[in-house]
Amino acid sequence: MSAVFNFTFVPWFRSVAPYIHMHRGKTFVVAVAGEAIHAGKLQSIVQDLALIHSMGVNIVLVHGFRPQVNEQLLAKGHQPLYARGVRITDEVALDCAQEAAGQLRYEIEAAFSQGLPNTPMAGATVRVISGNFITARPIGIVDGVDYKSSGLVRKVDIEGIEQTLKAGSLVLLSPFGFSPTGEAFNLAMEEVATSVAIALQADKLIFITEIPGLRVRPLESDVGVPGNAADAEGELEDNPIDTELPLADAEKLLLQLPPPNNPEDLAFYLQHCVKACKAGVERSHILPFKVDGALLLEVYMHDGIGTMIVDEKLESIREANHEDVGGILQLIEPFENDGTLVKRSRTEIERDIGQYTVIEHDGVIFACAALYPYADHKTAELAALTVAPAAQGQGDGEKVLKRVEHRARSMGLTSLFVLTTRTMHWFIKRGFVPVEPEWLPAARQKKYNTERGSRVLVKKLV
Repeated sequence: MSAVFNFTFVPWFRSVAPYIHMHRGKTFVVAVAGEAIHAGKLQSIVQDLALIHSMGVNIVLVHGFRPQVNEQLLAKGHQPLYARGVRITDEVALDCAQEAAGQLRYEIEAAFSQGLPNTPMAGATVRVISGNFITARPIGIVDGVDYKSSGLVRKVDIEGIEQTLKAGSLVLLSPFGFSPTGEAFNLAMEEVATSVAIALQADKLIFITEIPGLRVRPLESDVGVPGNAADAEGELEDNPIDTELPLADAEKLLLQLPPPNNPEDLAFYLQHCVKACKAGVERSHILPFKVDGALLLEVYMHDGIGTMIVDEKLESIREANHEDVGGILQLIEPFENDGTLVKRSRTEIERDIGQYTVIEHDGVIFACAALYPYADHKTAELAALTVAPAAQGQGDGEKVLKRVEHRARSMGLTSLFVLTTRTMHWFIKRGFVPVEPEWLPAARQKKYNTERGSRVLVKKLV
């Protein structure tokens, strides 16, 4: 085994270990669009799910079948019918949906049963359990449109799903539900996944979809930064994917978007992510199936690969106000005294309070960071990133960093830099790279303290 491989593999494996520990025992509801299976991605997705399952994560897998049902309908000379993005399920469509669901369930169970040597599934034992966990009701007639056998989730058998998960099995759900009288209803995969995630109060709701994520700048009112409002349709071109979007931003964006009619519309998956987060699911994700390993990249890497909607109220992360000055001073004082941070006076913090982001628990500031933009250079300084000793190791530093990165992107900035004497490796693990002090904007170079000898690190945001 080469030394180069050791050099790359060992640090990488160590870097993902905190996420392995973090997610053990958690419950993920993973919704796979039928388009992903149609594109031949089933094997790789199953392999990644089996790997995540082996690391102690409870998984509920919901599959879609939109293209599979459409293929069968067309083969029978029957055109697919939709209204407002929802399938109208007549008798022929219901038969096609039942056939497609049966075939896909068979394919998924077979994929989880593979165990060939020298493959990712070697040694994997994943028991897949499916059943009548969903009770449904008809959509009925809405604005004159009869949706026939299309339905909505009425009830989720929480106890049955939780018992299955506790037994170590993966739960597989098709987008079907049954009424108390035994009628079958065709359901939307997105609605099933969202309803199950809410009922279970899952830790994550993950959509593996045909879109890469959201490329939308947040609204000016969302982040308090002038001159960066998105337009009414959401601004898509030339913007990087927002790897993290606060729930408040997502809600306001959703209000501006037209009602979705197909899965490629910006609001199609976003509406379900918002609904889940508002109902208590802390994080919901939109991932591209075209990226191999997107699920692993999102779950076990710092920056992820798609878009995560997060309810920040649960984490009490926000921009600071003048009432936080005392808490920030108390937080950073020990680190100033031991030389980790440059000393800042109360006057300086009061003057710059609008630049600070804080994490508050029960009225106490546990973490903070400041953002000082250099707009002419499209960069900003990340300063005074601090986490209280009692809260270290819980991810608060990363939460603040992500929030600051989000603020910087909303200002149209393309990089973030930090000056540090003792925490260089922490920043390098999170995508920063060392540069010479000459890289700094001229205005910042003038304030650079050569006696302190801080290292300069930069992270690109695009």
